[in-house]
Amino acid sequence: MVKKKELIGQTQSKIFDAATEVFEEKGYAGARMQGIADRAGINKALLHYYFRTKDQLFMAVFHVLLKKMFDKILSIFMEEATFKEKLRRFLDENIDFLIKNPKLPLFLLNEISHNPALAEGLKEKLQYGQIRDLIYDRHSKELKGYGIKKSDMPQLMITIMGMSVFPVAARDMMAIMMPQMNDTRKFNAFMQERKEFAAGFVMTALKNRKK
Repeated sequence: MVKKKELIGQTQSKIFDAATEVFEEKGYAGARMQGIADRAGINKALLHYYFRTKDQLFMAVFHVLLKKMFDKILSIFMEEATFKEKLRRFLDENIDFLIKNPKLPLFLLNEISHNPALAEGLKEKLQYGQIRDLIYDRHSKELKGYGIKKSDMPQLMITIMGMSVFPVAARDMMAIMMPQMNDTRKFNAFMQERKEFAAGFVMTALKNRKK
C-alpha cells in the first residue's frame, strides 16, 4: 500500500516536472496554471494546494533549474585532479546535461532578460566567487604557467562555459547557417564531438598564451 507521504512526494514530483516542461516551452508569461495541472494529470485545485500562485511555482522551478546547472561545476572542481582533467570532465558532463535539457539555457537567459529582478539574490546561490577562488587556489601553479592571473579568471570561466552553453542556447540561429542543426540526432552528435574539440581548443589556447 502506498503511504500518504509517498503519494505527496509523487504528486509534487509530477507537478514540478510538468511545470518545468511548460515554463521551458512557454516562459513565465505564456504559462498557465491550468496548463500545468493538465500536463501533470491533476486538477487545478490540487495544484493550488501545493503551489498557491504561478509566481511561487515559477520561482521554485527557476531556482532548482539554475542550481542544477551550476552545482555540477563546484562538485567537479572540488575533486583531486589536474586542471586539464577537470576541464575535460566538466565539458563532458555539462554537455551531456545540456543535451538532456536543451531548453534550459535559453529559458534562463530569457527569463532573466525579461525580469532582471530574478538576478537579485542569485549571486550567493550561484557561488561564482567560491568557484572562481576554488579553481584558482587549487590550480594556481598550473594557471600561472599558462599566464593566467587571478584577475583573468572571469574571462577563462566565461570562455569555458560558453564553449558548451552557446551552441545549445543559439541552436536556432546556428540552424540558419547549418540546416543540419535542426536534426536532433545530428545536433547531439555535433555536441558529443564538441566535448573533445572544446577541451583541446582551450588547452591549446592556454599553451599558446604562455609563449
